[in-house]
Amino acid sequence: MSVKDELTAVQRCLDDLDRAIGRLEQHLGKGVLDVRRIRTDAGHLRESVALLRAGRGGPADPPHAGRPGLQQMVPIPDAPYDASLWQDADDEGLGCRDRRAP
Repeated sequence: MSVKDELTAVQRCLDDLDRAIGRLEQHLGKGVLDVRRIRTDAGHLRESVALLRAGRGGPADPPHAGRPGLQQMVPIPDAPYDASLWQDADDEGLGCRDRRAP
């Protein structure tokens, strides 16, 4: 079996694991600490497989693929914010603008 096939098999197993964890959550409840811990560990495994795929030059799955309830990342532009938003705000931790910081 090639590495690509192995990674695909691991991905299928992780999908099965996610479904099994979902069934556990239905029986035990989402708030149970151990179930949340298993969900988090499965997410880490999914991210590791995505990194392996990306490192091998194959298509990487989005980190949150197959993980319901998680939101996608939102890009934040590098352009500076409008200065008028901060007219009445003090620099946090530095005191007022017209006085010197201690």
